Amino acid sequence: MAATKEMSVEEKLRALYDLQLIDSRIDEIRNVRGELPLEVEDLEDEVAGLTTRLEKLKNDLVNIEEQIKSKKNAIEEHQASIKRYSEQQKNVRNNREYNSLTKEIEFQELEIQLAEKQIKEMKASIEHKKEVISNSKEKLEQKASHLKHKKAELNDIMAETQKEENFLLEKSSEFESMIEDRLINAYKRIRKSVRNGLAVVSIERGASAGSFFTIPPQTQVEIAARKKIITDEHSGRILVDNALALEEKEKMQQLFAKI
Repeated sequence: MAATKEMSVEEKLRALYDLQLIDSRIDEIRNVRGELPLEVEDLEDEVAGLTTRLEKLKNDLVNIEEQIKSKKNAIEEHQASIKRYSEQQKNVRNNREYNSLTKEIEFQELEIQLAEKQIKEMKASIEHKKEVISNSKEKLEQKASHLKHKKAELNDIMAETQKEENFLLEKSSEFESMIEDRLINAYKRIRKSVRNGLAVVSIERGASAGSFFTIPPQTQVEIAARKKIITDEHSGRILVDNALALEEKEKMQQLFAKI
C-alpha cells in the first residue's frame, strides 16, 4: 500500500535506492545458496518417485505370487478331474461316452499345460522384477544419501543467512510501503528485466553504473538536482547522483552491520 504522507522527489529517490541496496543484499544471500534449493527439491522428487516405484514392484510380486498359487491350485483341480474322468471311463457303456470323457481329459491336460506355461512366465517375471527392485533399491539409497548431504549443506547455509534474510525482507517491505505504487511497480518491472536486478543505479564517471553509455551533462545536472525521477534511456534504470548513492550506502552498511 502506498504511504499517505507526501514525499519529496529526493526522499523517493533515497527510499528507492535504499530499497535497491536491501534487495541486492537479499539477492547476494540467495545467490550463495545457488541451485541448492532446487537440487534438494529435485532429489526429494526422485526419492519419492523411486519409493513409490519400489512399493509398486513389491505389490506386483505379491500379486504374481498369488496368481502362481492360484494356478497351482487350478492344476491340482485339473489333475483331480483327470483322475475322476479316467475312473469314469472304466464304467462307460458305449464309445460315445468314452470319447466324451477322453475329450474332457484332453481338455484338462491342455489347461494344465497352459497353467504350467503361465507359471513359468510369471516366475521369469518375478526374477526380472527382483532384479529391477535390487537396482532400484541401490539407486534409492544413493539418491537418499545424496539428498541427506545436500539438505545438510542447505541447512548450514540457511542457518547462517536466514536471520539476516528475514530481517532484510522486513526492511524491504517497510521501504516498499513508503513508496507510491506507481514507482514500486516500475522498480519491480525494471528489476525483472535486467540481469543483475539493479533497477536503481548511480552515476559513475558520467555514465549509469554498469553502462558504457555517457549521460549528457545537462541530464547529469538534473539528476543531481533531485527534482524529478529520471531513467536511463538505454537501460530504463532509475538514476541517482553519486553523492546520494554514497550517503545511502554508508547508511545501509551501518544497518547491515547491526544484523
